[in-house]
Amino acid sequence: MSQLLPSTESYEAQRLIELQRLEILDTPPEECFDNLTELASGIFDMPTALVSLVDDDRLWFKSRFGLEISQAGRHLSFCSYVVATAEPLIVENAQLDWRFRDSSLVTDEPCIRFYAGIPLCSPKGYVLGTLNVIDYQPRTLSDAALEHLKMLAKQAEQMLLMHGQRQQLLKDMEGKFRSSARYRAIIEGAGAGIIRTNFAGIMLEVNPSVETLLGYKPEELIGRRIEMLMPEKWACEHARYMNSYMKTGRARVIGKGREVSALHREGYEIPVHLAVSEVVYPSGQKQKESREFIGILSDLRDVYSAREREHKERALLRVLHQGLTDYHALLSGNTLWGFLKNALVELTGSQYALIGEVQSREGQPTLKVHAVTDLSWNEESKQLMAKLVSGDMQLTNPESMLGRVFAGGEVVLSNDLLNDAKQGDMPPGHPVLNRYIGVPIIDRGEVIGMYAVANADEDYDLSMVEWLQPFTSTCALLINLYRQLNHQAEFMQGLEGAREQAEQANKAKTEFLSSMSHELRTPLNSILGFAQLLQFGKDPLAQPQLCQVEQIRQSGQHLLDLINEVLDLASIESGYMHLSPQSIEVNKICAEVCELLQPMAEQYQVTLVAHPCLNERLIFADYIRVKQILLNLGSNGIKYNRLGGEVSFSCEERGKQLRIKVQDTGVGIPEEKLNLLFQPFNRLGAESGPIEGTGVGLALTHKLVTLMGGDIGVKANPEGGSEFWFELPGTDHLCALQEAAEMPESALTADVEGVHRVLYIEDNPANRSLMEAVFAELDYCALCCAPDAEQGIEKALEQPPALILMDIDLPGMCGISAQTILKNNPLTEHVPIVAVTAGVTEQERRQASTAGFAAYLTKPLDITRLTRTIRHLLSGSAQQ
Repeated sequence: MSQLLPSTESYEAQRLIELQRLEILDTPPEECFDNLTELASGIFDMPTALVSLVDDDRLWFKSRFGLEISQAGRHLSFCSYVVATAEPLIVENAQLDWRFRDSSLVTDEPCIRFYAGIPLCSPKGYVLGTLNVIDYQPRTLSDAALEHLKMLAKQAEQMLLMHGQRQQLLKDMEGKFRSSARYRAIIEGAGAGIIRTNFAGIMLEVNPSVETLLGYKPEELIGRRIEMLMPEKWACEHARYMNSYMKTGRARVIGKGREVSALHREGYEIPVHLAVSEVVYPSGQKQKESREFIGILSDLRDVYSAREREHKERALLRVLHQGLTDYHALLSGNTLWGFLKNALVELTGSQYALIGEVQSREGQPTLKVHAVTDLSWNEESKQLMAKLVSGDMQLTNPESMLGRVFAGGEVVLSNDLLNDAKQGDMPPGHPVLNRYIGVPIIDRGEVIGMYAVANADEDYDLSMVEWLQPFTSTCALLINLYRQLNHQAEFMQGLEGAREQAEQANKAKTEFLSSMSHELRTPLNSILGFAQLLQFGKDPLAQPQLCQVEQIRQSGQHLLDLINEVLDLASIESGYMHLSPQSIEVNKICAEVCELLQPMAEQYQVTLVAHPCLNERLIFADYIRVKQILLNLGSNGIKYNRLGGEVSFSCEERGKQLRIKVQDTGVGIPEEKLNLLFQPFNRLGAESGPIEGTGVGLALTHKLVTLMGGDIGVKANPEGGSEFWFELPGTDHLCALQEAAEMPESALTADVEGVHRVLYIEDNPANRSLMEAVFAELDYCALCCAPDAEQGIEKALEQPPALILMDIDLPGMCGISAQTILKNNPLTEHVPIVAVTAGVTEQERRQASTAGFAAYLTKPLDITRLTRTIRHLLSGSAQQ
């Protein structure tokens, strides 16, 4: 028994594809197949012979001899077994064969007993069906008979193959008929011109659209060269290009397409898109004589027209966009009118253009020409054009071609200006004008301007006026803006004078305050300096004298504080206040302020309380200015408190801000006066009281908080006392905080070995006396003085000192210039120079820092800070 083939899904699927490809299932009977089955029945003396094809779920009989039915079920069929094994099958007695004894073909009609089947295979080896003979009685088949049956099966296979080929041939022929019909439909019905040529450029076939496109009838073109349809610039190159393509295969047009021009029968050019392809025949032969080409010409006149319209629309939009978005720059650069004039020339394709503004003179409209294309033809006319554009001369005649537009509001159009009676006579030499159109610019019913163009290549018409309506409206808008800006400019000129006067007054105020500060600080330097020496000198004073000196020092310090507050207020108002924001720990700065205010609080018998801020919150602000704010608010809370009262410092979170509060238990502030509290020099009636003050402190505090981006306010307590608060931006970054000007403790306490020569350059005798008294207390220094920069430089070069203290405001050469000379001299370039000056403005500090001073000390001098700075710089120079 033969081994069954694996019944894989892929094999069965491919077998069914092969069967379907023959297109033979369910086809009518064919004589060749019927002759074959009749022959098989006769040769083998069998009642039935079949050509069976095994479909998905059935047996279909292409030819049947001795059987009425045309198909049967595939299940348990003999033919299915042949398909499964791909080998011949002989069943001598089906009732005795376990494979088929239960099949309905055996148990029921037709009651098959004998079966002999040979597989019918496709060229790829798939079993499509069988050639079989059947008997209804058991019997045997000799080997010779089996070979004869196999030969007949081969004939059946050939007939199946021929049937498939015949079907494919019919399909191919139908496809070619369809392709030919489609080709004819394309060629004859195409909206584009189609021309077939041979290798030499001879036209072999043209479609009807060529006549529509180029005006030639087919018989006028067939047999002639294609160059006759090309403009000369391409015709002379065509033959050379085709020869190059034939030899190299490099194409510039073939298979690519390009925009060219074709020559109409009447001689004018037509823009077309040319696509050329080579005809490829199945034989693949490339003999020069057999090569043909098909060219397709698509009319681009509508496309070109649309492109032109699009170009004009884009140009119009570009003009409108630039005019509206850049009008300020155009006006400020005095190029607006020239821009609009040039735009008119481009948009209308004209040679000349004019644009102007309608004004009124003695109640009559006149035209001020803002821009016009140069029409001058001699020197006199050139001067006339210059007067027109400058506005020195305006047009007034309402009856002229221009006047009817700007005075009458008409659209004036003439395409035959030379013969137009309304044109009037042109001066000899005037450029010829043949076409003209003038358009009024109207805003809310009033003619506010006009434009005109002349000498376009084509006639003007009213549709152009409609198309230019957006441009006209934009001109109206720009003329109004131009007028408003002119009015604004006149107004700003008046303001400019007032601003200059205000700036001069502000400058005078600043110079006055700076001068007063310098003049006041100079005597204060002596007062506070000698007071500090008397307090902390080597020879201590008696207690009554110390009290008297302390009164001198406090009075001087109070005067200095008042000067500083007034200067700070002036700096803020002038915009010269410099801030150095950083992260500040609120708890720490409040504790420092309380420590500073403690002596004052003890004097007024007031308790200071600092409530700690939760989470150790920080603010981002200028450290020195925040301390100044807290000192101002805290000192006010102490001064205006009651005996046994309290001043407390606290803080709370307000969103991203941190609010710091200073509360006191004093007399409070009336509700109706709270809005006057932060006005400078307003003490709310306390001017005649026993407490010193100028009313500047709170005004300065308000401006400092505002300058740092914060807010400040006050709240009156009904039970007595006040609560001042200010808010500043909070930050979560904890960092080490210290004043920038503070020196490391190690530097302040550094030892200085030996005696160092120090030069002091100062023109004020009192200040020199004070410095001499200070240095008398320093056993490690020897001081020499110079009254001006010139003598100071001479002394420094004769015997270079270890340190130079220099005033900035010196007679003759200033301290900055002197410092530059000393730093550029090899003898003194390493000597540290300290600025000792009454100048306290930020600008003066920056100037000194840029010049390279080692330190900056302001008058009145803090003697402790002065001696620490001297010790620090001398210890550094000693190490060098």
